[in-house]
Amino acid sequence: MPDALADVRKWAGQPVTATPIKGGLSHRIARLDTADGQRWLLRVLDPRVAAAGLGIPLDQEIANTLRAAETGVGPRVLHRMPGALLLEYLDGATLDAHGVRTLPGPIAAACRRLHAGPRFVNDFSIFRKLDAFLALCHTHALPVPDGYEDRLPVVAEIERALAADPLPSVPCHNDLLPGNLIRCGAEVRIVDYQLSGNNDPAFELGDIAAEADYDPDLTARLARAYFGRDDPRLIARVRVNLIMSNLTWSLWFAVHHGLLGEQAAAADFDYDAEAAGKFERAVRDLDDPGFGRLVDDVRGGRTPAAPGSPPPDPGTRPPM
Repeated sequence: MPDALADVRKWAGQPVTATPIKGGLSHRIARLDTADGQRWLLRVLDPRVAAAGLGIPLDQEIANTLRAAETGVGPRVLHRMPGALLLEYLDGATLDAHGVRTLPGPIAAACRRLHAGPRFVNDFSIFRKLDAFLALCHTHALPVPDGYEDRLPVVAEIERALAADPLPSVPCHNDLLPGNLIRCGAEVRIVDYQLSGNNDPAFELGDIAAEADYDPDLTARLARAYFGRDDPRLIARVRVNLIMSNLTWSLWFAVHHGLLGEQAAAADFDYDAEAAGKFERAVRDLDDPGFGRLVDDVRGGRTPAAPGSPPPDPGTRPPM
């Protein structure tokens, strides 16, 4: 961070004071206060994160952060440096899980705005990410939750169901844990594009629901707020992506803890407990008696419309 801070001071042409912000599990961030009263955010990217497969390549993260800023959902990029970004400081409240559960409407609106913006420079698949994490665990003899690989046939079934009639991909954040959502007045803003890429918008919603532990009713409310209608197939699509979020990100914590141990120790965070908790929630949903019906709902019914398209006439069937 000292090199980036020196660059910012030179660019700003005035004294700048840095206050580290705790909370990020990968990169380093600090609030900067200038002598003339401005406030910025400095984000210094750790290349070890991308090298370990825990984030997209740094040049892609930077490019996507710039594109997200164009939508007004991501923070404005004030200055770009090698491996670092100086960002607009969002003077709002960082959400926790309870806050995310109370704001499905504004959060859905923020996602729609991001998803309608410029496409990101890379694509993202939660299924290929799971494959990559599992390969890393095998290569480096990292522990995975007991019974994890027994669930892989069901993962393949979910992927086939979602691929049968896919939604158009859109620029997604893909890692919307509560700390990446900032409430600024009536709006919600989105930060930290470490895992961003063009993806199924239903995964974005399922990931939000997983990270804030939405129940099925609240997950349905989020889906209705985003898509603008009550469609069982779209709701089912979000709910199976909630399961995929918990399954895949449980391995993210295992890989992070195993490959970036020094960084993990400095974060003062229980990676093993987080991995176990996510897998436990995934198993809960996979073993629910209604899971089979959920997958059937993803396969059947109406063809989902693209995000932003008007609701269909209830007396007509969209073309197949």
